[in-house]
Amino acid sequence: MIICALAINNTLSVWGYSESTKDSSVENSSSFSTDVIYQIVTDRFLDGNPGNNPQGDAFDVNNMRKYHGGDWAGIVEKLNDGYFTKMGITALWISSPVENITTIDPSNNTASYHGYWGRDFFRTNEAFGTMKDFQKMIDVAHEKDIKIVIDFVPNHTSTAELGNTIFPEDGRLYRDGKLVSGFKTDSKNIFNHESWTDFSTYENGIYHSMYGLADLNQLNPAIDSYLKESIDQWLDLGVDGIRVDAVKHMPEGWQKSWLSNIYGEHQTFIFGEWFTGSTDSDKQMEDFANKSGMSLLDFRFANAVRNTIGEKNMTMKQLYNVMDSRSSDFEEVNDQVTFIDNHDMERFMSLSENDSKAVDLAYVLLLTSNGIPTIYYGSEQYLQGESDPDNRADMPSFTTDSNAYKIIGSLAPLRKTNPALAYGTLEERWLNNDVMIFEREFAGSVVLTAVNRSQRDYDIQNLVTSLPYGEYQDVLTGIMGGESITVSKEGKVKPFKVKAGESAVWEYTKADIENPRIGNVDPMMGICGNDVTITGRGFGEKTGIVYFGEITANVQAWSDSKITVNVPNLNAGKYNLKVVSANNKESNMYKNFEVLSGKQTTVRFIVNNAETFYGSNVYLVGNVYELGNWDTSKAIGPLFNSTSTIGVYPTWFYDVNVPAGRNIEYKFVKIDTDGKVNWEGGENHKFKVPDDETAEIIVNWK
Repeated sequence: MIICALAINNTLSVWGYSESTKDSSVENSSSFSTDVIYQIVTDRFLDGNPGNNPQGDAFDVNNMRKYHGGDWAGIVEKLNDGYFTKMGITALWISSPVENITTIDPSNNTASYHGYWGRDFFRTNEAFGTMKDFQKMIDVAHEKDIKIVIDFVPNHTSTAELGNTIFPEDGRLYRDGKLVSGFKTDSKNIFNHESWTDFSTYENGIYHSMYGLADLNQLNPAIDSYLKESIDQWLDLGVDGIRVDAVKHMPEGWQKSWLSNIYGEHQTFIFGEWFTGSTDSDKQMEDFANKSGMSLLDFRFANAVRNTIGEKNMTMKQLYNVMDSRSSDFEEVNDQVTFIDNHDMERFMSLSENDSKAVDLAYVLLLTSNGIPTIYYGSEQYLQGESDPDNRADMPSFTTDSNAYKIIGSLAPLRKTNPALAYGTLEERWLNNDVMIFEREFAGSVVLTAVNRSQRDYDIQNLVTSLPYGEYQDVLTGIMGGESITVSKEGKVKPFKVKAGESAVWEYTKADIENPRIGNVDPMMGICGNDVTITGRGFGEKTGIVYFGEITANVQAWSDSKITVNVPNLNAGKYNLKVVSANNKESNMYKNFEVLSGKQTTVRFIVNNAETFYGSNVYLVGNVYELGNWDTSKAIGPLFNSTSTIGVYPTWFYDVNVPAGRNIEYKFVKIDTDGKVNWEGGENHKFKVPDDETAEIIVNWK
């Protein structure tokens, strides 16, 4: 219990929560449910301070592979002139702020303008500004009630290997100016030294380098502490959120330990990049989103919208099926970060063959569907660009007159006022191959969206809605051709027409909510004493009770739409949360909050001589929650066996987050395709987990 008290005091002193804090405030950095994010490639946005532009070959405004001068001063300028506020933007996702290499990559003649070739994670990229400039940007953004999200890249440094090419930086990593290691002179095992990944397996993608980038070995204690301490430094400056690059290419066990460390000290929203080019369900990706402790960029949603509205090779029925299945595949679908284009994709304007109406329709879908919407800088100005680096062109204009800007400006603020967009369920109301009308509903608040992608009009009849009796004006005020609708007392909409290329949005916000309703819980993972944010509606202004299972939590702050509590002293496991208001009204049950056994670290478990038959794999199980509590249905694995520097069959290995400082017991088991379990013989393996470092343990199969 002393540990819990310390965690409570630390968190409160940093964030200063009060009874008046609301779910939509910039101070709520745990949840982004009511936010709209605007993604900026910092170098390509606005040059606010020409004095910090790089010298020499790295800077050339006429070369798309070189620096163009955009910086944090430019972002501050647009914060101050209201460009973001007028568009309804409440969070900015900026390029990684850390110091990058200053030389040119000789393999492609490219400078590190994008921020993905980190050199020193404790210093700023001087082309973007000083630490003082960074702090000013955060302060100004917060004054405007806008959050700051940083890109962070714990997977790699810069390019270090490609045939006989000599890279001047050799992937070197520094810590506040002091060299940690270079790639070719890596006597400390700071990096993984496998060949380029062929992306053939999950294992191959984790331990092999991406395109020759020097791949960091997160299981090295020095790198583990480096990455934990460096992210703490940026969060201490007031950063509100983290977008984690390449989460598919790092051990999940290490990432969960890293996240647990963050959540123990900071209230922050974290989402990762797990790339997929498909619209199909991907169990591995969804398991990561549901179990890792972070949300994901929703490539599946993006691909579906791009296929349906941009290239028109999917029907609206198929798009809805993707949207609907996401609701069951993701435990927290409203916490996944949605988008229609980004810095690694062809811009939507180019994808749709310069059809600005398609961009407009896509934004209506993006801003009213499940998830946290992200606008890629310049797309509101119909910026074009087919591939890297052309999809990262300079911001062409800051006009507020484009239809896309006006559409975003009409719908983005609705996320703050109508909780149906932040937390609502999804239901199809009228659908064919060209037209989709869907509804979002939460605690009596409703948003109804109609989108017609075709070149013909459709008469809409027999439409039923949850909108109460009355007449509703189009939230878009006719920008997309929409008109008002009338709803009967029975919930039937008077027949109307959705014209070619038209879109409209109608909404109802319920003012008085009788029973409390939980919308989101953030984060969905923690240890005893961690702060947890519960958002929704109808909690009341007087403090009530929050239950984790049957145990009451210590309430730190309470308002009608936001509650902050501490994780109570519980055994590790999954718990359902419930709110009971001061007038004894019960909320819905919010499922599967994960309580970990304690402070986490990462251990690499290796077993030699574990021979198997075809279809059988090796798993790990042990006496703590993180190892399944001896339940083989919850065993870790299947383990890996194809990485030359760690283990090749019949050696098997896996990197697992486990409670630090604990004495653990474990065994390896073989499980075949029929579920038959073959346990190791002999006594349990025993191991004392270090208090503050990662570790590796090697045993032989018994």
